[in-house]
Amino acid sequence: MSYVTEFPAASPEEAVSHFTHRLSVETDCADVHHALNHNEQDFVLLHVVGSPETFARRHIPGAIHLPHAMMTRERMAEWPQDTLFVVYCAGPHCNGADRAALKLARLGLPVKIMLGGITGWQDEGYTFATS
Repeated sequence: MSYVTEFPAASPEEAVSHFTHRLSVETDCADVHHALNHNEQDFVLLHVVGSPETFARRHIPGAIHLPHAMMTRERMAEWPQDTLFVVYCAGPHCNGADRAALKLARLGLPVKIMLGGITGWQDEGYTFATS
């Protein structure tokens, strides 16, 4: 028996439930890139870590710099309550997007994390914006 089969695979129904849940809280760089480049941006993209200088040097096009520490009920009221926020941070080594997603969810707002963050965006070869 291999490590792969040591634990039996989930039933198809369990797998559907699991992967549907994951996709309800996560997106990836390719999906965000596609939306940005095909006029399908139906979310607000938030760069949630770093200083204004870091953001100015390199960020994902269309992103707003809003560190998770600055996310308050008053600040988030700038958008309609049903706005989907997609958050990203530096990459897999950073938990800033998780902190931001938790904060937004606690404020009652829909949120997804963009897996990979800046590192994933770069790995895909997508261009960055500067300000």
